[in-house]
Amino acid sequence: MNNIKKNLANIVTLSRIFLVFLVVGLLYCTECQYSYAIALVITAILMWFDGLDGYVARKFSVVSKFGALFDIMGDRIVENVFWITFSTLGWINVCVPIIVLTRGIVTDSLRTLAFERGFTAFGKNTMMQGKIAKFIVASNFCRFTYAVCKAFAFFLLILGHFPVAFEGQNIVLQTGIICTVISVVFCVLRGVPVVIESKRFFVEDNK
Repeated sequence: MNNIKKNLANIVTLSRIFLVFLVVGLLYCTECQYSYAIALVITAILMWFDGLDGYVARKFSVVSKFGALFDIMGDRIVENVFWITFSTLGWINVCVPIIVLTRGIVTDSLRTLAFERGFTAFGKNTMMQGKIAKFIVASNFCRFTYAVCKAFAFFLLILGHFPVAFEGQNIVLQTGIICTVISVVFCVLRGVPVVIESKRFFVEDNK
């Protein structure tokens, strides 16, 4: 039982990774009448799981550096798989996954450097030192806002391309595109402080 509690947060994160690939399969399964409806339900579960793993880790006091890194990895996989899939389906411009992927590679590489020095991306040992940087990158408010914006973008883009037309579908789609643009802007803005604050690690290496 203790082992289950200890690994429950990581199990949630792992479940998200499997579920997002299931969504991709459903979006390409045009023969199935209910594939998009099922994809919407799973996407909603995925977004709920996004905050659940962190909550579980804190609830059972099993917060760890590995768990934090695994959570970020899960976030990256889910986010990138959605954007790439939407791009290949022709729903969004290819610039979206290119920007998000590039930002993720840069920030995660720098966070690895910080991790070697005992810092984490978030939490009490966050690599962010400046107040503004901490707010933009590590604050619960900004993290939650970014996650919600992405969740709406994913959900509304799928709903906006629902095979069965419904009233207001175009508005739903346009709202999803707006959420996509905001998400990309948010993604870039939250990456800038990571790059700036990482400069001190390179300075330390050159001493």
